[in-house]
Amino acid sequence: MTGDDMNLLYGPQPNVAKAAGYPDAPPRMGFFTDTSVCIGCKACEVACKEWNAVPEDGLELTGMSYDNTQGLGADTWRHVAFIEQRKPLGGQEPGVRHDDVDVFDAARQLGTPASSPGPGATAPAPGTAPAGSPSGAVSPLAPDGRTELRWLMSSDVCKHCTHAACLDVCPTGSLFRTEFGTVVVQEDICNGCGYCVPACPYGVIDQRKGDGRVWKCTLCYDRLGVGMEPACAKACPTDSIQFGPLEELRERAAARVAHLHTAGVTDARLYGESPDDGVGGDGAFFLLLDEPEVYGLPPDPVVTTRDLPAMWRNAAAAAGALAALAVASFVRRP
Repeated sequence: MTGDDMNLLYGPQPNVAKAAGYPDAPPRMGFFTDTSVCIGCKACEVACKEWNAVPEDGLELTGMSYDNTQGLGADTWRHVAFIEQRKPLGGQEPGVRHDDVDVFDAARQLGTPASSPGPGATAPAPGTAPAGSPSGAVSPLAPDGRTELRWLMSSDVCKHCTHAACLDVCPTGSLFRTEFGTVVVQEDICNGCGYCVPACPYGVIDQRKGDGRVWKCTLCYDRLGVGMEPACAKACPTDSIQFGPLEELRERAAARVAHLHTAGVTDARLYGESPDDGVGGDGAFFLLLDEPEVYGLPPDPVVTTRDLPAMWRNAAAAAGALAALAVASFVRRP
């Protein structure tokens, strides 16, 4: 059999649907999320919850940003991350530092009119900002008038991996590969064993409290079946979330990165698009403006079932050695 026909545990696999038993499957579908145009509106989160009837999960502010969902989970299938960085677009130093901020002094300035900022206020007085900078911009200002503060926003989702460990370890068949190459949970078959939770290299899939069954993004499988795009992509006002045939999305993403590099945004990079990575490429991949760790993504994800054949071989060898030792001990008895 060829690589297209075999359901491999790791490595490139050009046709996941054919390997899963769909001989006449349509093109593999997926998401390309361009974080450079995400505005953090959370329309995708709302659309996902409304269409899929995902329960409300409360507002859990991190205290460090406007992020009120914190991460993906059984009741959050789309999560918009907010990362605040005190640096300009294209800078090199990740992270946020507030060592030089006197929070008590800043609190005393609350309510100060922008037209007459007091000592230590972060907004420049009218007419004193450099030419080309927005009025009342956050300081400090770069020499060209830009602020040194930027937000990185990214709508995270299940990656629908080429080699999905969650699917490989599921004992009931609750998780299955669709004809579109996506991975879906059948909640009426899930027995709540939880094996898939630690198997996911991205920490996406999760068990619902009070239920025990696992839930995650289905890439709106019900909508795909009738020729509609997923609810999150449909609701995205900036086309940050783009849906379509995976190969076309990869070409589009490569062109977008090249355009950003030409524009001077040298930090732009793709994450999860390569069939040669540790999961065989993701069905949902991203354009990032910083290292994956900044967005809470693993830098080098690897399918957790990759080493299963070697593990079974080692276990068989160990069992054989024990059996041989047992036989030898009986043979030597007087």
